[in-house]
Amino acid sequence: MTLRTADGAVRRSGRRRTRTALLAGAGTLVALAVALYGARVAAHGTGELRIPAPGATTFLRAVVFAALAVHLGELACARLVGEGPRPRPWAVWAALGGAAASAGQIVVLAAVSDLDLTAAYGTREGGLLLLMANGFALAAACAASGRVRARPLWALAPLALVTGAEALRAHPEPYTPELGTALTVVHLTAGSLWVGGLLYVLRVAHLRGGGVRGAREALTRYARLAGWLYAALATTGTCSTLRRLPADVVLSSAYGRVLIAKLALVAVASALALTARRRMLRRRARHAGDATGPARAELAVLAGVVVVSALLTVVPDPHWISTRLTLQ
Repeated sequence: MTLRTADGAVRRSGRRRTRTALLAGAGTLVALAVALYGARVAAHGTGELRIPAPGATTFLRAVVFAALAVHLGELACARLVGEGPRPRPWAVWAALGGAAASAGQIVVLAAVSDLDLTAAYGTREGGLLLLMANGFALAAACAASGRVRARPLWALAPLALVTGAEALRAHPEPYTPELGTALTVVHLTAGSLWVGGLLYVLRVAHLRGGGVRGAREALTRYARLAGWLYAALATTGTCSTLRRLPADVVLSSAYGRVLIAKLALVAVASALALTARRRMLRRRARHAGDATGPARAELAVLAGVVVVSALLTVVPDPHWISTRLTLQ
């Protein structure tokens, strides 16, 4: 009887792993399709100018956002999860991936602009991308040297450099660029902490055996931070939308359509987050899966948010459509 029970548990565990792998593979394919073709689909019928190499640019920016989230989330939550076993750090590989993606964007910029790499570095966008690549490389060196554990500010400084450069690159607008840059810095930092922090906390909970105490302790500490992060995201996202998206082109611009998709995904992630927090706080929860199940689903949806956010930085600024309609 004991052997049968053990065999049944092994089979159920194997089925869960297979199902998880299949879902992860399907999600990766969907995310890749959105990154490669999302800009063209969103701009269909809008009359907007075609963006050069939108698929490659979206993919590379998604890698940058993911790298920033993994590194920043691991750095911020390493002390948040309390005492106990910790997963193997991913910070070095994440930073190297971010550096490669930033450098890759310089190559794309040079190709679409018919410039050599040296000339591409001299452009505003090329210079900011080079700054991001160097910031990620410096963050990887800090993580590899072990200084992160002793002095976290050693890694925060280059990541702050990356965030600031990305905010400047994403907002080359002629109207109040300082405000747009500041809003993006806060928004990008809060979003990276939400996604990367949740990933790290779930890895910690899994490593500690999935027991109620280990998983609930990690998730509880993260939940306190996540509430503030959500407030910052909502505030800065609303302000940025009011500044960048005229009300008359919400449905007739690629930016508006992509933003609607992002808001829908954020709403789903928020609902899953609330479900996970409610289950986590119930004393009658019998196992950690009561809370980590919705949290894992939340992380999967947030991965989609990262891709759509990258797509949002690629589609054209919607202001020119509103101006054209006004002149007509």
